[in-house]
Amino acid sequence: MPKIEVNEEVFYTLAGRRWDTRAEFEEALTCAKAELDEAGDTSLPASERTLKIELNDTNRPDLWATAGCARQLRLYAGGKRPGYPFFSSPGKARTAAHKVLVEASVGQVRPYLAGFIAAGKAVTDAALRDMIQTQEKLAWNFGRKRRTLSMGLYRIAAIKWPIIYKAVDPDSVSFVPLQWDVPLTLREILKQHPKGKEYAFIQEHEPLHPLLLDSGGAILSYPPIINSADLGAVQVGDTGLFVELTGTDLPSVTLAASIMACDLADQGYAIEPVEIEYQYDTPWGRRITTPYYFQEPVFCSLARVEKFLGERIGADECIKALERMGCTAEQAVSAERGQAEFDSPGIAMSTEGIFVYPPEYRNDFLHAADVVEDIMIGRGLGSFVPERPREFTVGRLSPITFFSRKVKEILIGMGYQEMIYNYLGSRKDLVENMRGAGERIIRIANPMSENYEYVRDSVLASLMMSESVSGHAVYPHRIFEIGKVAYWKPEDAGNTGDTTGGAVTRQYAGFLHAGVDANFNTLAGQIQTLFYYLNREYEARESEDPRFIPGRAAELAFKGRAIGVFGEIHPEILEQWDAAMPCTAAEIDLDALL
Repeated sequence: MPKIEVNEEVFYTLAGRRWDTRAEFEEALTCAKAELDEAGDTSLPASERTLKIELNDTNRPDLWATAGCARQLRLYAGGKRPGYPFFSSPGKARTAAHKVLVEASVGQVRPYLAGFIAAGKAVTDAALRDMIQTQEKLAWNFGRKRRTLSMGLYRIAAIKWPIIYKAVDPDSVSFVPLQWDVPLTLREILKQHPKGKEYAFIQEHEPLHPLLLDSGGAILSYPPIINSADLGAVQVGDTGLFVELTGTDLPSVTLAASIMACDLADQGYAIEPVEIEYQYDTPWGRRITTPYYFQEPVFCSLARVEKFLGERIGADECIKALERMGCTAEQAVSAERGQAEFDSPGIAMSTEGIFVYPPEYRNDFLHAADVVEDIMIGRGLGSFVPERPREFTVGRLSPITFFSRKVKEILIGMGYQEMIYNYLGSRKDLVENMRGAGERIIRIANPMSENYEYVRDSVLASLMMSESVSGHAVYPHRIFEIGKVAYWKPEDAGNTGDTTGGAVTRQYAGFLHAGVDANFNTLAGQIQTLFYYLNREYEARESEDPRFIPGRAAELAFKGRAIGVFGEIHPEILEQWDAAMPCTAAEIDLDALL
């Protein structure tokens, strides 16, 4: 989770108050889902003390800075919501005296930019440290290590407007980067400069690299890697800054610019908008004046609030709670639009509701549930009347767990070693390498990787996976696993086991023996030993399972029903897994045996 270090005096000034005890301060931080990680050293004056605050909400990047966190505490305590008149919005662009031209060449490289001017106040050491911290937190956490978002600060005194944002050949341009004393080309920066080495993965394989320069040809920065050593070297005492953000996602870039602009405005800086002119189409047009308010209002019905929080809360009380969280809200005149977009179908909802307008620095309201969460926090968790649970249950192990443990103890006593595997795998491992057709295997519709695309329908592939990497270990190898498998069997859905639309989940035990002494007769004796200690009768019937050598495999039956299989692994499978020794294996459906 993000953790910020803030100057104690600055933080308390922006929050509008001090707290007498640590306990009171920690209680106040809960409205920002934050915790005090470390208090300031009381032996130092307040202006030199540092508070370390850990934020537990990754959806609120506005809280990852001194001003943002202090603002939330101030508003929650009843402070006045600040106004930010410098924002443009759809159909309402503010007049901008400064412009950035975005050339077509950068459209396929790092296409979006937002920026503004912060002036009217000299930069202090504490303010500069906080700006750099905010810059890094936003770029590292919210911007995925600068991949989708990065920020730069520049001294406007020497900038010749308009600024140009374009893409260039990395070998054709050179400049002196920050914390360096000789010029380097963009490609040399990636190989020699510390920041270049750290973030080279973002640009090193691209034919064109982004560059920010003024109309006089002076370079501001090489986004998202490093600023220049002159225009990009902000110092204590500077009275005018240009703040820019570049990235690959326009809403994220714009939101981060809004957060920074609101933070600096709260600290007393005068914010001036900047017009961004693109040579290509963007989701919001070719001319965008930033800071830019793009958030849409969110509807939430009062019935939804009652359903989630368990209490009937009126519209006025909801609005007050949301105002303490920095939002503005109004009672809905018509719920038709809101119910269509945010309420679940099939739930009878009241026409009463509220429309919530997120503040300029927030864009985390994706659903009515997010509104309810802010109402809950804004009203105060202590304001809800506790309820005793209506149901009481005693936790205990299920019968299949007890039975599985008994099987485990027997197999360990027989000299087998327990293994634990993933339940997901690739088609190659679970089907192709096991001579299977895959008719009953379950495929995940939206897998993160082809290596975890299928749910295993047998434990034997997992056991063979271990054997494939164990050729260096002393033989014989005896391993087992007890775990879940799932397979597609519509005719069994609803009969036994956990089922979902024909997908059956079962508890399986599988064990494998690899070595010169691995043969069908030895395995048959081990099966007999296992069932003897389980006090179960079984029947061995001929099997044509393609995973085993024909004539050297048998099906296990319990009370006339097939519950497993055992035999000598087919040579083709041994070859697929690079197994160096003959292998025998068995798997048993423990649910059926229980």
